[in-house]
Amino acid sequence: MGTVRKDLDGRIVIRPMRQEEAPAARELILAVAARLFQADAMEAFIERHREGLADVDDFQPVYAPPVGLFLVAYDGDTLVGTGALRRLDDTTAELGRMWLLEPYQGGGVGYRLWRELADFARRTGYQRVRLTTDIVSTRAIFFYERLGFRPIPPYNDSMDAIFMEIDLNDN
Repeated sequence: MGTVRKDLDGRIVIRPMRQEEAPAARELILAVAARLFQADAMEAFIERHREGLADVDDFQPVYAPPVGLFLVAYDGDTLVGTGALRRLDDTTAELGRMWLLEPYQGGGVGYRLWRELADFARRTGYQRVRLTTDIVSTRAIFFYERLGFRPIPPYNDSMDAIFMEIDLNDN
């Protein structure tokens, strides 16, 4: 993961997150989620859910190589997206923290984040990747289905309603 990749036009840079970027990543995730869930009082929504992102604030124990990876996507100096992978067991990783600012959705940035994470997962020896999401995230569900993720039974006690998995050997 030593190289930085850019879009063809050179605008979007995707790379591993640095500790000092964790607060900005948390705020991006909260802001995008507040819009997705149509929170009337965005600031109240963000404050209520801020503590649920402790894994972002202290991402190293959960997402650091050699068993995980937390990526950020930048357009110049602007953080526009995040994506992370963490270990569930020796052969299974979990995809999470995939969030993009709305203007960047559908433009290939999410796909590039996924490709980087999937390549890392294969190099690490994971055979499958799982994820959870909620029923409101229809655009994300469609994106994951296009990548090859398929519905599976619940694998944890998440409040999310959708559980999906992709076999990395098939994709």
